[in-house]
Amino acid sequence: MYISLMNSNSKIGVSVDCVVFGYDGSALKVLLIEQKESSELDRTKVQKALPGDLVNTEEGLDFCAKRVLKELTSLEDIFLKQFHTFGDPNRVKGAKDQVWLNTYRENPETRVITIAYYALVSLHDYSPEPSSFAGKAQWIDLVSVPNLAFDHNNILSFAISTLREQLEPYHIGFELLPKKFTLSQLQHLHELVLDKKLDKRNFRKNVKKMEHVVPLDEKQKGVLHKPAQLFTFNPEAVN
Repeated sequence: MYISLMNSNSKIGVSVDCVVFGYDGSALKVLLIEQKESSELDRTKVQKALPGDLVNTEEGLDFCAKRVLKELTSLEDIFLKQFHTFGDPNRVKGAKDQVWLNTYRENPETRVITIAYYALVSLHDYSPEPSSFAGKAQWIDLVSVPNLAFDHNNILSFAISTLREQLEPYHIGFELLPKKFTLSQLQHLHELVLDKKLDKRNFRKNVKKMEHVVPLDEKQKGVLHKPAQLFTFNPEAVN
């Protein structure tokens, strides 16, 4: 979508970018897409980026975010929340980024303001596949994220801070866990997101006071260690 500025012939593009976090039981990951190779693009200059696209004239922002995830990664029906807007006038004007945009956009030099969303998925439930102009869609450990296209490293950093702030007050960490999980998985996830070690005894003591964390009459199966009790999340019990 392009918007004409008042008293100016300039135009501004409006886009949506999505930071998709995933947890596989051992690491916190982010979903990145990769440019699709073309005759105009040197393979050594192919970049990774967050899933995103311009907003179509007739669609709302939330609809666009859902479309982006569906079209670029094949993900749908997942937790999705808007968290910030990024509008640096030069955010898409880097030389490395213009090569990408020249391949797919009619007006690659147009200023673009992006509305950012973060999404949460359990990697036990989703296996994304790329489509549209994404060459690949892959999960990357947060500690191994490379230099991304545009200002996407800044967007990712802001999303991590937002996730950290909202993890406990809004109980959103359960979106990253399988439907049945252990307390060890829950604690490990919190430690990864909060980037700090938590005392096991105190953590479990606090969790067992939470009515929305429901113990099940089930234990892990197929593990080499002593099977742990399983729990589930009941959103209706959240105070």
